[in-house]
Amino acid sequence: MTAQHPAPEPGKLPGAGTLSTDVPRIALVGVHGFGERHLANLARLQEAGRLELVAVADPTPPGSGTLTESVAVFPDLAALLAAQPDIGVAILATPIQTHAPLAVAALSAGLDVYVEKPPVASLSQFEDVMAAARNAGRLVQVGFQSLGSAALPAIAELVAGGGIGDVLGLSATGQWVRSKAYFKRSRWAGQRSLDGVDVVDGVATNALAHAVATALHVAGARTLADVASVETDLYRAHDTESDDTSVLRIRTAQGTTLLCALTLCGPEQLDPSVTVHGTLGEITLYYTRDEVVITTSDGERRETFSRTDLLENLLDARSTGAPLLCALEDTGAFTAVLEAIRTAPAPAPIDAAHVSWEGEGDNAHPVVHGISALMDRAVKAQATFAELGVPWARQLPPARTLTLDGRPVAGYQDGSHIRAVSSPRPYLHPVRTLNGTVVTDHQPLDHVWHLGAGVALQDVDGVNFWGGRTYTRDAGQYIWRPDHGSIAVTATAVEETAARSGAAAGKLQQSLSWNGPDGAPVLLEERTWAWSGVAPSIWRLSLDFALSPAGDKPVSLGSPGSNGRFEGGYGGFFWRLPECADATVWTPAGSGESKAHGSTTRWLAWSGKFGGSGTFDGGPATLVFVAPEGSTDPWFVRVDGYPGVGQSLAWDAPAIAEPGSPVRRQITVFVADGILATTDIEALINQQGDPS
Repeated sequence: MTAQHPAPEPGKLPGAGTLSTDVPRIALVGVHGFGERHLANLARLQEAGRLELVAVADPTPPGSGTLTESVAVFPDLAALLAAQPDIGVAILATPIQTHAPLAVAALSAGLDVYVEKPPVASLSQFEDVMAAARNAGRLVQVGFQSLGSAALPAIAELVAGGGIGDVLGLSATGQWVRSKAYFKRSRWAGQRSLDGVDVVDGVATNALAHAVATALHVAGARTLADVASVETDLYRAHDTESDDTSVLRIRTAQGTTLLCALTLCGPEQLDPSVTVHGTLGEITLYYTRDEVVITTSDGERRETFSRTDLLENLLDARSTGAPLLCALEDTGAFTAVLEAIRTAPAPAPIDAAHVSWEGEGDNAHPVVHGISALMDRAVKAQATFAELGVPWARQLPPARTLTLDGRPVAGYQDGSHIRAVSSPRPYLHPVRTLNGTVVTDHQPLDHVWHLGAGVALQDVDGVNFWGGRTYTRDAGQYIWRPDHGSIAVTATAVEETAARSGAAAGKLQQSLSWNGPDGAPVLLEERTWAWSGVAPSIWRLSLDFALSPAGDKPVSLGSPGSNGRFEGGYGGFFWRLPECADATVWTPAGSGESKAHGSTTRWLAWSGKFGGSGTFDGGPATLVFVAPEGSTDPWFVRVDGYPGVGQSLAWDAPAIAEPGSPVRRQITVFVADGILATTDIEALINQQGDPS
């Protein structure tokens, strides 16, 4: 670095009392850690004649030879300012908890400020710094370097032009590896507060804060007013206060949902990204390398963009009035996220059974089991880890629990957390055997709109109550349409009774409204779930539902099959199973998916070894689906692609619900521990009688 002034006298800045008219004079506060990157950038810009570094402040002086003799060194910003410097910009690369007070001091002294991310540690600090900037009439640039990328306006233009259709939502993902040493680098690392002062370190607020800030920018959320709500789901595998594995769900004032899934406990370090999900494709920005990947039905194309240095942008703003690329005000949305994390309950520790440690000593780092797939699932479902039922996540109690002799056999979910394009609706999950083996799944990665056991239809007079893409005859394929409805409960009655065997039993009766995208009711439903004990290892679940038009006109109940998709007649009752080993499906007519799918046999059985969930161990189990006598609805069965069983009420033609003449269906499921044989099943059905 070339010297521009003689060596200063002790305690005095070079050129003090004389304002340079050639180049801006800069002070750097914090020369270690990220401050070293600023020193390198300052050297580059000074070499180019853009600025002059005249002072640094740090309680630990920089190493010998780091600075030229012309650069004055102070122990802190207060000492620097007391020397009455003729500097124009202060760069703050200091611990998080010092950003706000140092920024206020620099602004009050008449300096423009470049502050590293996160700019503040609380909403109140944000307001303090904003007020100080207004009062002083000075500029504050925040060091979210990714916001200098030319990729951002290019993405905005592509989205506005309909390049990926309508926006379904956005996501930000980051999977990094951080060791014990990372959290030992300073006293504040891994802390939510230090000595009673907010720090709010964490995966979303510091390590991968660029992912959150960039995604908010792409979503059009810049200021505080642009954020409608922030939901947090925070966890940690490290022995820290702060979170290292978390999901954030942010809803903007414009109604867009942004799902951030972030971890410092991945099996490998991956480039973080921000994705815009559209009905016709996706745009993914790998912001650390300014690379954009656009994926549509036409294929994939990639483009790399340039980036404007934010310090250079600040210098241009001072000299020409150019707009700041990351003004403090435009980090209001990020601050809303930080404030939600600051005020959230402390991150929950991830149980050691779900974490492996790799490496030795301070180089050891945790790996959360299956975290990559869990993050993908959270993003696709726009759901938190807790909502997905991840074993190490906080337990969200169902709206109601169905029990037998005090044992929970099914959770009743009201569907209130389900994303809109998955057609929110009530369902049962988890459904368990009497020994606790879970035999349902919900929001799986392959079809996040599959929801346990319940009732769903893809085409109700053109409204999708199934979720996901809609199959139309005109398109001859699945397409995204703004046609998703939701099912809401309007009345509930619960009855506890005693079964014939003397075991406990129960009945849940509900009235439901099937509402279209505009909220207007399309169908009205009367639904009854009934459950009872059958044997020490078997219980029975029955469903009876009747669908009636909400108005005075008939309503068509259709499926992909009734719209032309060969053997795609799913709709009505559907049971999504979890993954299971040695899965076997059979009916009285034969074994295997090809024999069972589309058949109209009296019963269908599924057996296999199911995995564990939560505090329950998995085990072998059998599900026996029994139709009423005389039923002609074909079974819908999937084994290889995904595990699921349904009873189709619109296999290849729609059913019509007439006013005063509802479409009614019944089904019974026997849930058994162990593997039942055909003779066991026949005896069970004969013993229980006609399920209807």
